[in-house]
Amino acid sequence: MLLSDVGATGFQFFALVPLILIFPLLGLLINIAFGSRMQEKQIGWVASGAVGLTFIISFLQLVSLGIHPEGTVIRLADWITIANLNLHWGIKVDTLSVTMMLVVSGVGFLIHVYAIAYMHDDVRINGDPSRYQRFFVFFNLFILAMMILVSADNYLMLFVGWEGVGLCSYLLIGFWYDKGKDGIGNALAGKKAFITNRIGDFGFLLAAFTIFGLFHSFEFDEIFPQIKQVATVLPYGILFITVFMLLGVTGKSAQLPLYVWLPDAMAGPTPVSALIHAATMVTAGVYLIARSYPFYAVMPEARTLVSWVGALTALFAATIAVGQFDIKKVLAYSTISQLGFMVTAVGMGAFTAGMFHLVTHAFFKALLFLSAGSVIQGVERGLHAQLHHKGGLQEDHHLDPQDMRNMGGLRTRMPTTFWVYLIGALALAGIVPLAGFWSKDEILLNASNIDKRIYWILAVAAFFTAFYMARQIFMVFFGEPRTDAVAHASESPQLMTIPLIVLAALAGFGGFLNLPHIETFGHWLEHTIEYKPLTVLGEEMPPFSLQVAGMSTLLALLGIGIGYWLYYILVQKSLRGEPQAYKDPLESALGPVFSVLNHKYWVDELYGVLVIHPYQALSQWLADVVDWRFWHDWFHDTVIAGTFKKGTKLLAVQIDLGIIDATANGLARLTNWSSGQLRRVQTGYVRNYAMAVFIGVVFILGYLIVILK
Repeated sequence: MLLSDVGATGFQFFALVPLILIFPLLGLLINIAFGSRMQEKQIGWVASGAVGLTFIISFLQLVSLGIHPEGTVIRLADWITIANLNLHWGIKVDTLSVTMMLVVSGVGFLIHVYAIAYMHDDVRINGDPSRYQRFFVFFNLFILAMMILVSADNYLMLFVGWEGVGLCSYLLIGFWYDKGKDGIGNALAGKKAFITNRIGDFGFLLAAFTIFGLFHSFEFDEIFPQIKQVATVLPYGILFITVFMLLGVTGKSAQLPLYVWLPDAMAGPTPVSALIHAATMVTAGVYLIARSYPFYAVMPEARTLVSWVGALTALFAATIAVGQFDIKKVLAYSTISQLGFMVTAVGMGAFTAGMFHLVTHAFFKALLFLSAGSVIQGVERGLHAQLHHKGGLQEDHHLDPQDMRNMGGLRTRMPTTFWVYLIGALALAGIVPLAGFWSKDEILLNASNIDKRIYWILAVAAFFTAFYMARQIFMVFFGEPRTDAVAHASESPQLMTIPLIVLAALAGFGGFLNLPHIETFGHWLEHTIEYKPLTVLGEEMPPFSLQVAGMSTLLALLGIGIGYWLYYILVQKSLRGEPQAYKDPLESALGPVFSVLNHKYWVDELYGVLVIHPYQALSQWLADVVDWRFWHDWFHDTVIAGTFKKGTKLLAVQIDLGIIDATANGLARLTNWSSGQLRRVQTGYVRNYAMAVFIGVVFILGYLIVILK
């Protein structure tokens, strides 16, 4: 349906959908043009207001889809026209895209509001208040890029948004580019994210070009109806598309083996972590598979591969989270693990379950990251207060405000942050009736009926999830403060806590979007994703299993119980009178195993040995030997420059001087000599001239006489 057709279909708001791109664009342009003359809160509210208006427009699209669930495509402009190729920029409004619009703009709005207060302190802690304006320009750009991605009606436009969020992640992860280890640590983190994602993007491009080669189009509505027919003729072409699309997903959604950039993304300010991990960039890969479901529907081998990549990532990242001390890195590895659950779900064909977990995860993971930011700034406020206190320990000046070993007792110092953090942690752990229970349980139910091996991998990952979140809660909020800075910590301002309370409500009640036997969310998505209830041996799977739910709840409670025993009971006994003598009880219990988890299985070091160092060595060899010595010194200087010099010497000396100049000089000498000889004839005597005339006359007459005879 084109824009011109919208008015004929009744009362709806489809015509307003371009505003989801215009509002964030206007927000960043206003802050670029006038931000230097505006107060900080004005900058923040301009950016937040732009995203808030985007959410309103997205909600109006939901209202329109309630009337016209088939959706529409709004064409904005022609993009590329070459011969028979005509690529346009269109916005696809359907239940899948609008779901993503609501998540991105809704959660993004709350993160923007939170960032108004957070960045006020952050820019001063880092010593550069002038970057406040730049932050919100980048933040609005992030929302704009993600909106382009989720609203695109073709793969090429989706790729524009895909690259846009990659650029924004680079700008925001490295926002404090002059901070971090050796003054460049944050810059390196941004570069790591950018380069790692380029590998995944290469896979996406290969998939997109193959799609165009097979279907002669990039548009979803033209491609999807042909897939079954093409799959019967060229099955390996479809397999190629799905596998390389998965490579793109492993980069953007941080799955094995390209997940390594996401933990380093913690270098950015905490609102950036929340936006990347909850609402925008990392969800793009899950959305891509859900959007491309017809490809995976006809290719069971690809679905199996996707499921196993997701399941192994879920377990692998969950074990690493157990051994981390940085409050944000625990959540980072948790995000990788939860993305593994989503990827597993869409890989199994349970697209509703995967998208449902994407939505609920956006609620409780944004809540957890923003709450972690509240904790970090609370500790930093306590550090500054403690440093001005007469009895303060001056060695705390270099205290890491993100290290959980430095915390403890914040439950009483920051009560609002504690309660919302607890809700987010329990939702992530899958405790009924919070949102995470319903969405994670739906994935586990599908896995238990499709592949028991994947089910048990995810179940173990769910146990570790509950354990590391209990570990984090007890390390951060319970017991006694382990440093003076934490003892002086204070609650965050309302501009930060109000978004946390809203997100806590969403994390608490968001699961009701898709309750078993009602399945509101599933019926909503079936207008876009062809909904077929998953079956086992010809029988439709039940929407709820008390056995699966009971097992997941039991595992969650077991993880929380072990965390309580290790990090509350044992720690409090060992720290009586010495709160600063903290040692992780798991480190004592597991020994070298904990070291492996703490060092993240040395995957970064392994990549360094197998990829980075050989690449750097090859680059050095190419630069020094091939480029400099061979290409520059030998080829340029010897072959090209040397040959040129010898050629010019030949032309200059032998040809120019030896022949051309010699000829010219010889003619000059001949002329000079002949003129000298002729000059002797000029005597100045008349008699000589008369004699010459007489002789000439005689000579001529004699010649004529001889000739006439």
